[in-house]
Amino acid sequence: MLKVMRNPRATDQRRDDMAKAAAPYVHPKLASTQHTGPNGGPIQTVDLTKLSGDDLTRLEDIFGPLAGPSDDDAPDQGGEGQAGTGG
Repeated sequence: MLKVMRNPRATDQRRDDMAKAAAPYVHPKLASTQHTGPNGGPIQTVDLTKLSGDDLTRLEDIFGPLAGPSDDDAPDQGGEGQAGTGG
């Protein structure tokens, strides 16, 4: 299929047909995943924005080791969504 698709002497229609036929073997389809909470219900969230600094420090002490090594407190070096950083 790829050989025919890349053959400049094949008709455009035949090359198009071969490209369509070869696509599933060359480019996998992405599957969507539905995320749900317990028993198919909504995902439960917790608003941490109203916690005190002490509460956040305690949570970080508890859950920080589970997250692994990180440098979250380092200054942001820019990236997606970073305001005022042109390229």
